[in-house]
Formats: sequence, C-alpha cells, structure tokens
Amino acid sequence: MPRREPFVRGNYYHIYNRGAGRQAIFLEERNYIYVLRLLKKVAAESGITVVAYCLLPNHYHWLLRQDGETPAGKVPTRVFGSYTQAFNRAYDHSGTLFEGPYKAHLIDIEVHFVNLCSYIHLNAVHHDLVDTPDAWPYSNYLEWIDKRQGTLVDRDLIRVYFATPRGYESFIQDMRHPHAIQEDWSFLDGTGLATDD
Repeated sequence: MPRREPFVRGNYYHIYNRGAGRQAIFLEERNYIYVLRLLKKVAAESGITVVAYCLLPNHYHWLLRQDGETPAGKVPTRVFGSYTQAFNRAYDHSGTLFEGPYKAHLIDIEVHFVNLCSYIHLNAVHHDLVDTPDAWPYSNYLEWIDKRQGTLVDRDLIRVYFATPRGYESFIQDMRHPHAIQEDWSFLDGTGLATDD
C-alpha cells in the first residue's frame, strides 16, 4: 500500500473513494442523508472544515481542511466505518463495500483550490446524472451559491475567491466548457480522477 503524507493542521485534503467493482454505495436518498449527517457530526467533533463535497451513486469526493490536531483522515474512516455497518445490515450485504482504503491528496490552496472545487461540484454533471450542478442535491454547490442554508461549507473562504455567489456560478459555467476542463483539471492527472471516477 502506498505511504500517505502525514495529515497536518491547516492543510487541505482531497479525499475520495469508490465502491468495490464500481458497485453502488448509495442506493436511495436515505443513504446519502445518513452519510451527510455523519459527516457533519464527525467533522465538528474532529475540528475539520468541509469545504466542498459531492456524493454520487458509486463514489464520493470531499475537500476537507484540518483545523485541529485530529488527522483529516479520521473523518472518512469513522463516517464510512459506521456507514458500511449500517449498509450491510440494511441490505443484507456482506464483503467489502469500497474498492480499498480512501485516497487523500494534499491540495495547494493557492494553485488548485478553485479548480478542485469546480471539479467536485461538476462531478454529477460529468457523469450525466444531471444537466446542471444545482440539480444534484448531494453536493454543497447550492451552499456555495447561497441557494441552500446548509452548514457543511466555509462561506468566508468562498468569499476570498468569489465576491458574490454569481461569480462562482459564472466560473462553473466556464468550467463546463470541454477545453477549460482539459486545461484546468490537468492537475488531477495521475490520480485516476479525471477518467475513472
């Protein structure tokens, strides 16, 4: 197993995983809600800020900031440890739910932050689940554009990059252009994200 970089206070981490054999890990709405409630609870207890997230039928993407000493990697371990047990009981499932351990990449906030957030928020569009990111309820894109009052978001950080919600909406529209995606998501090359997830 490849060695992970240590989790450090103040750093941002892209954490993601997918179902074993690309199987679905979310089967119905209550599954998504269960994980989001767990994420909110565990992140608060761990001193972790959720910056961006998207849950999809067979995988997920999170961008987390570690604000305290608890490693950001504890969050997916706790959330999906509990979720896997609940999933297995509810659906009489056995065996592994995920492809393997979650993956975590340190994100350079100055270089990659905005591009990664757009990648996460456009993931449901990229996979043809919806036509626009605001139509997918299991991401915090709606919080980013002030159309939902959820708490899994850092609005102060968003305003550092986008003075208004409309600014981010416009940026997302630009990122939907195939040429923009190819150029601005190139930092994901080598992680398998741009083609596999």
